[in-house]
Amino acid sequence: MKRRTFLAASGAIAATSLLPVQALAQAAQSAVTAEWTGPFGGVPAFDKVKVSDFKPALELAMRTERAEIDAIANAASAPTFENTIAALERAGKLSDRVGTFYGVWGSTLSTPELREVEKEMSPRLAAHADETLQNEKLFRRIEAVYENRSGLTPEQQRLTWVYWNRFVRAGAKLSPQAKARVAQINQELAGLFTQFSQNLLADETDYVLYLKTEAELRGLPEDVRAAAAAAAEERGRKGEWAILNTRSSMDPFLTYSERRDLREKVWKTYYSRGDNGDAKDNNGLIRRILKLRAERAKLLGYPTHAHWRLENAMAKTPEAAMELMTRVWPAATARVKEEVAEMQAIADRERAGVKIEPWDYRFYAEKVRKARYDLDMNQIKPYMQLEKLREGMFWAAGQVYGFTFEQVMNVPVAHPDIRVWEVKRDGQHVGLWYFDPYARPGKRSGAWMNAYRRQSSFDGPVTTIVSNNSNFVKGAPGEAVLISWDDAETMFHEFGHAIHGLCSKVNYPTLAGTAVARDYVEFPSQVNEHWLPTKEVLSQFALHHRTGQPIPQDLVDRLERAKTFRQGFDVTEYLASALIDMKLHLAGDADIDPDAFEREELAKLGMPAELVMRHRTPQFAHVFASDGYSAGYYSYLWSETLALDAVEAFKEAPGGMYDKAVAKRLHDHVMSVGNSIDPEIGYRQFRGRDVDVRAYLRDKGFPTT
Repeated sequence: MKRRTFLAASGAIAATSLLPVQALAQAAQSAVTAEWTGPFGGVPAFDKVKVSDFKPALELAMRTERAEIDAIANAASAPTFENTIAALERAGKLSDRVGTFYGVWGSTLSTPELREVEKEMSPRLAAHADETLQNEKLFRRIEAVYENRSGLTPEQQRLTWVYWNRFVRAGAKLSPQAKARVAQINQELAGLFTQFSQNLLADETDYVLYLKTEAELRGLPEDVRAAAAAAAEERGRKGEWAILNTRSSMDPFLTYSERRDLREKVWKTYYSRGDNGDAKDNNGLIRRILKLRAERAKLLGYPTHAHWRLENAMAKTPEAAMELMTRVWPAATARVKEEVAEMQAIADRERAGVKIEPWDYRFYAEKVRKARYDLDMNQIKPYMQLEKLREGMFWAAGQVYGFTFEQVMNVPVAHPDIRVWEVKRDGQHVGLWYFDPYARPGKRSGAWMNAYRRQSSFDGPVTTIVSNNSNFVKGAPGEAVLISWDDAETMFHEFGHAIHGLCSKVNYPTLAGTAVARDYVEFPSQVNEHWLPTKEVLSQFALHHRTGQPIPQDLVDRLERAKTFRQGFDVTEYLASALIDMKLHLAGDADIDPDAFEREELAKLGMPAELVMRHRTPQFAHVFASDGYSAGYYSYLWSETLALDAVEAFKEAPGGMYDKAVAKRLHDHVMSVGNSIDPEIGYRQFRGRDVDVRAYLRDKGFPTT
């Protein structure tokens, strides 16, 4: 569905709880509800938003959308594509605008005042979504169009199926009693998701390790020290160093700190988020979420939540997803054993007197990397300037897709750190790209892409607006922000999602850009990671922050030789999360203790003791902050098999990663079509065959048999 139609299926409220008319009239005058004006087909007035506007704006959006939906459902004329499906595409524009602001503030500018609004509105928004999805008159009209779709264009047939399928999967054919129970479940889940997110944000914000002496900084590179000093000063602790409870702060500390006691403290704090037995503990919420999801799946006619979630995915069934994961798992854990043995050997040679523990893995892995490949990632980092890498992303997108990027200053932003670029192709405006790179209080951790407005053309050209959001630690004024190689890959990855949105060329917004199956949407972004290590990007944009000299070829060669280094750790920590996610959602209505389930199931899998899940269950926001990746975290693996097979298509071609013919096929059959065709068909048209999983195994250095 359209990203925010029916308020992103987090929908609204019953008419009896609407705000007074005076408040709704006030909302109509706010920046949150106003039509977008200005250049580029209108832009969000981020600089005029007040948190106090959100509740009345949401109320007005829901009331307006309800009236639009009722007009479609109650139309006297016979249902047609134009008066039903196309009409639904035109509905909800106010909800889209309000939802854009609400989503940006909730994920990047959260405050106690906003969190109170979220707690109140989340279940009411869910009720609004169900009111639409369970509207019997509306569904009858959609079904009538669906049953007589043969005369429509292929894209119109696809769109009609998308609407029909979503309504059926949401319970449109259930009895009134079952519909009512599904709606109750969705409202309760919405509240639980909000509480989960807020608990996690509180643990990430409230737990900060302050270092006060040089001895506590032993081993930390200068850029990590500078970032920690800036973070402390930002929090009123000038002269100290702050290690934040976020991945971008935790990871370099665990990699370089020579203070094993502090590594253990930082590791335990980070991996205990949401699991501290206090008011912010997420285990009780997870237990209830799982119960509700299992009940809803049964009501909808599915054995488990996992079967419901995967029905429309490329994998189709949980069994297919599990088959892929369990094929890779033995190779990954076997590699972990090899990696640990090498690390332990170094620790023993150094007479460290330690057995490798999870807080040692990153630290000793770097020692192994240096010993085996003569490669210290600190040698790479001086060349990894955030802004130069951004320029490299732009350049690669220009070579592959023909885009150009020009920074614009006449567009309002939500925070001074955010900047905006206009994107063009062949001199024509394509869209806007917003970049919000730095961590700050009130911003959720991680990196992600958003679409503020989706591309469409059925009612005239509408260009897209996309954003990338990261949590890099801001450096000292005037100093280049240096990021790790892993962070650079993540940056290219998330930019791949933005490029997917910018390439979109469909008629209807519901089908545009990244609105595709969950286990397909990561494919374009994972392909995009592979332009980072190309000689063309590194020689031009991996420039030393002091001298301006490009990264030496010898260093690049060593980086390439070490490509499969630490793949045991990387793949195992990811797969452990994906497997536990799937197992949790295949357990049906079992009474689950999340901590115990995680511990026992990992033991059955033979999880190495030297590492943990990338996202432990109490902090697994992908899965428990929404339905988003629930029973779907496997999607990254599924998509990566596609991505690495696609990368081999480039490497087999005369032009390598910049081959024009392969790039055109990727654009025409994957990047531009959104969900207007079945992803399996799109991939087959691009590659000329189905995916070959061996490309993934080769890339990781795992056995292919």
